[in-house]
Amino acid sequence: MNDITQSRQVAAAPDKVRSLPGHATVGTNDLDAASVFYDKLLAVFGIGRVLIQPNRAIYYGHRTLEFGITMPFDGRPATVGNGGMVAFEAPSRSKVDEAHATALAAGGSDEGAPGPRGENGAGPYCAPEGNKFLIFRSGADAA
Repeated sequence: MNDITQSRQVAAAPDKVRSLPGHATVGTNDLDAASVFYDKLLAVFGIGRVLIQPNRAIYYGHRTLEFGITMPFDGRPATVGNGGMVAFEAPSRSKVDEAHATALAAGGSDEGAPGPRGENGAGPYCAPEGNKFLIFRSGADAA
C-alpha cells in the first residue's frame, strides 16, 4: 500500500490539546444565525470572536484567528460539502458531551450520539454534528 491508500490515526499527546492549523472556515448563507450558533458552541471551549468583518465573516480563536464562518466570496450560496469536515479537539469526554448538547440546543443537527468510534470502540470519543464538524477526544482526558 502507498500513503494514499493506507490510512492510520495518530493520537495527539494526551497532555496537550492541539489548536487548529492556521484557520479553517465554513460557509454560511445567514451570518447572523451562524454567529449565534458558533458563539454558543465555541464558548464551551473558551473560544470567542477575534475578528469581525461586517456582513462578510466572523472569526474565532483563543488568541488568534483559528476558525471562521464566512459568506461565500463569490456571492453564490454556501452549501455543505459532502466529505468535508472540521474537527475540534476537546480536553475531555465530558466536554465532547457538553459541546454536542450545546450544538443541539443551539439548533444543530445530530449525526450520532457521543461515544467511542472505531473498531471495538477503541477509537476516539466523538460527536459528529450536522454542519460537517466533529467534536472529539483521543486518549485520556486532560488534567
